[in-house]
Amino acid sequence: MTDQTSSVNTPTSDNPPPIATSSCPPQQPLLIPNLPDDIAIQCIARVPRPYHRSLLLVCKLWRYTIRSPHFFATRSLLNSTQQSLYLNIRHNSSFKWYHHPNPNPTDKGLLSPLPSIPLQPVGPAYAVLGHKIYLIGGSINDIPMTSVWILDCRVNKWEIGPKMRVGREFAAAATVNGKIYVMGGCLVDNRTRSVNWAEVFDPAVGVWRTLPSSSVEAKDKWMHANAVIDGKIYAMADRGGVVYDVAEMAWGRVPKRLDMGWRGRAAVVDGVLYCYDYLGKIRGYNVEKDIWKELRGVEKGLPKFLCGATMVDLNGRLCVLWECKEGDGGGKAITCAEIEVHKDEDGGLSGSILWIDVVLTVPVGSSILHCMAIFWKTVRLSMLVCNGNGAIRQLGS
Repeated sequence: MTDQTSSVNTPTSDNPPPIATSSCPPQQPLLIPNLPDDIAIQCIARVPRPYHRSLLLVCKLWRYTIRSPHFFATRSLLNSTQQSLYLNIRHNSSFKWYHHPNPNPTDKGLLSPLPSIPLQPVGPAYAVLGHKIYLIGGSINDIPMTSVWILDCRVNKWEIGPKMRVGREFAAAATVNGKIYVMGGCLVDNRTRSVNWAEVFDPAVGVWRTLPSSSVEAKDKWMHANAVIDGKIYAMADRGGVVYDVAEMAWGRVPKRLDMGWRGRAAVVDGVLYCYDYLGKIRGYNVEKDIWKELRGVEKGLPKFLCGATMVDLNGRLCVLWECKEGDGGGKAITCAEIEVHKDEDGGLSGSILWIDVVLTVPVGSSILHCMAIFWKTVRLSMLVCNGNGAIRQLGS
């Protein structure tokens, strides 16, 4: 009888075992373990922006995600706001930018430096539109520029914007109904400059167009201050000023009382224009009543602002920044105060200082040029969590 054995392939040196292979590429790491990336982005997007600097340190994947357009698109769909403060400082012939992501009584801290633009013009105008700061015109070697630089505050990077029709320096710029209006800052010594003394920029179109201004009697070159009150742009020149009613598309003159009392940088809070007077006190101007009123209740907490101070509306509160002679290490200190302002029953104005502190130390000889407040679409303090059966629920409010 012949022995029958089954044929079995046994590995030998001449017949090695097959190597296991896989056609699937290596799996990319997840933002948060055990969570799909789309859910993880929803979770990360709910972290308030002041903590984003810490999130950037988690890993390269988080750093890339937080700086991506998809991440900011996700945040923009969430319905709350938070403010950031931006400050432009001049030191000798250079210009430095700083920001604080969320100045408030519990998280003041020092301002962080930002990158500067490659070219630094003298006397540009500033405008805020959405999450972007527009630096408009200015001069290089005494030549007015048509250039526009845009700071994308989502990633704090500069980009080149659409050029204006004429070059400008020390112009006035303001934002109304999602459009930027700029006026002055150019000589009207020829027809082109005269016709384009005022321009308007619509981001939906992406170009500057002429804003008819033939009815303006005196087209001054230098504009030293501007503000928006009830949809009207007030632009101050060396001799009086002009008012442009955006809704009516009509020009007018600045009221004499406002012209006489407006000094330095101003901010509009709840329809009242605030600035400091020649005695260094903060006053507010009521457009309807054409009257100035001193801001009561802040005399003991604030110095006299004879120079070197600027103001901004910080989410419905008056934020004031000013220069002090000496700071840490012999430099100059930039101090910030946030003031809750009120309209009193007797027609006056009063304020209460919420907090006051040094937010920046700069070299001696530096000066404040401008400050701006950016309001972000952000989130409620909540978190999405995934339970054991894969359902998603929200915690917090």
